Amino acid sequence: MDIILLERVEKLGQMGQVVKVRPGYARNFLLPQKKALRATKANLAFFETQKAQLEAQNLERRKDAEEVAGKMKGLAVVITRQAAESGMLYGSVNGRDIAEAVTANGFTVERNQVAISDPIKSLGLFDVRVILHPEVSVNVKVNVARSLEEAEMQAQRGGMITAADLLADEEEAEAAAAAAAGEEEDTDNA
Repeated sequence: MDIILLERVEKLGQMGQVVKVRPGYARNFLLPQKKALRATKANLAFFETQKAQLEAQNLERRKDAEEVAGKMKGLAVVITRQAAESGMLYGSVNGRDIAEAVTANGFTVERNQVAISDPIKSLGLFDVRVILHPEVSVNVKVNVARSLEEAEMQAQRGGMITAADLLADEEEAEAAAAAAAGEEEDTDNA
């Protein structure tokens, strides 16, 4: 089926191009989302008359999206989930969870704007692309951890925290506390 694109569609084409797509893709996605029109003589004529207006609207939406992308640059969100000792999640983190976390940070993002190919099924730091406009996207750092304290440690170390790391940190804290208590005893005795 031949269609006229009303906006840029990733891996398909630019606004105004006539492209051939499978009928189901056109009927179920492109036409209902108003991303395309059927390529008939009447629709081609209609597009030519509306082309300047469509381009102006697209330019305005793109400018707004670039403004938001500038504010979102470097955004990191924390998602807490239960996980096994090995770091595998009991469940997963999907696009809806990430969209809710970004929205909680003051940006309006729908789940279909989060470009995540597979759900996240382990603890750690992940870069996820958020598509604000067909021509504008921004990367968001997603920190999946068991708790906020663990998320801070992951952010500092730049990777997943294992049970052994938590144990080592606890031992260091206990050793530091013991050393501080030993110093206090020395000053009391003096």
